[in-house]
Amino acid sequence: MARAQFSAETSGGGEFVRQPNRFTGRVTPDSDSPPGGGPDAQGRWPLEPGRYRLIWCRACPWAHRARIVRGLLGLQDAISLGTVDPIRDERGWRFALDPDGFDPVLGIGFLSEAYLATDPDYTGRVTVPALVDTRTGRVVTNDYPQLTLDLSTEWRGLHGPGAPDLYPVKLRPEIDALMAEIHRDVNNGVYRCGFATSQAAYDEAFTALFARLDALSERLAGRRYLMGDAITEADVRLFTTLVRFDVAYHGHFKCNRQKLTELPVLWAYARDLFQTPGFGETVDFDHIKRHYYGTHAAINPTGIVPLGPDTSGWTTPHGRG
Repeated sequence: MARAQFSAETSGGGEFVRQPNRFTGRVTPDSDSPPGGGPDAQGRWPLEPGRYRLIWCRACPWAHRARIVRGLLGLQDAISLGTVDPIRDERGWRFALDPDGFDPVLGIGFLSEAYLATDPDYTGRVTVPALVDTRTGRVVTNDYPQLTLDLSTEWRGLHGPGAPDLYPVKLRPEIDALMAEIHRDVNNGVYRCGFATSQAAYDEAFTALFARLDALSERLAGRRYLMGDAITEADVRLFTTLVRFDVAYHGHFKCNRQKLTELPVLWAYARDLFQTPGFGETVDFDHIKRHYYGTHAAINPTGIVPLGPDTSGWTTPHGRG
C-alpha cells in the first residue's frame, strides 16, 4: 500500500477517514455563564463582542467558510481574525505572517499552543478554523460545520445591517440534507481521492465526486443558487471547494475527469459567487497552491508548486445574474 499522508486517518483499506473535531464548545446568548466567564455546564460560552478570535488559513477550505460567513454577516467587529501561514510543518499551523512570528492578540507562535492550553493531552492534528477565547487562550471550538451555522443563528444579535439569512428556518431540512451530500462527496470527497492509498479507495471516491458534481450541475442549471434565488450556507460550503478545484484538486488530488472550467454550469456558478462581495476578495490562489503542493510530502515529495493554471477567468462575465 502507498505511503499515507496522515497514517492515523487512513483505514486498512486505504481510505482517508477524517479525524473528529476535538473541541465542540459553542458561543451562545443562552449560556448560563456571566460575562467574562468560561463555558457553562453544557459547554456554552457567553456571547460577547470582541472576546473571541477566529484563526484561519487562506489555503484551507474549511477555515475559508468561516471567513466568508463572518464577512457576509457583518461580524468583523464582533470577532477578530488571526491568519496562519499556508506552510505547515511538523509543529502545525504557525503565525509566521505576523511580526516576530506571534499572533498579536493571543501572543502565541503556533496554533498548537492554544490546543494544548485547552487539552494538554491532545495528540491529534491541529486544524483550522479555530475559535479561541482571548481571555484564557483556550480553544472554544474547531467544529467547523457547527461554527458557521452558529454565526448565522447564535450570533444573530450582533449581525451587521442587512445581513443575509444564510440558514433560513423553513429551508433547514433541505439545506442540511444537501450539505451532507456535498460534504461526503465533494468537500471531503476531494480529500478522499487525494489521500487514498489504494486504487479501490481512490476509484470509489473519484466516482462519487464526479457523480455529485454532475448532480449539482443539473440542479444549478435551473436556479442561480443551490436553494433558489438567495445565497445560503450550502453555497458557501460548495464554493470553497470549487475555488480550489483547478489550482489544487484536479492535479494534486487526481480529481481529473474534468477541470472546473470544463463544467459549464458549475464554472459559471462559481464565477458568480467569486464576483459577489465577500467571496472573491477572500481567495488567495498563491496561498492555496503553496499549502497543498508544499505540505503534502507523501503526495508531492519534491514540494514543487505549479505555476499554472491561469486564474484570470474568475473575473470574466458569468451570465447568471
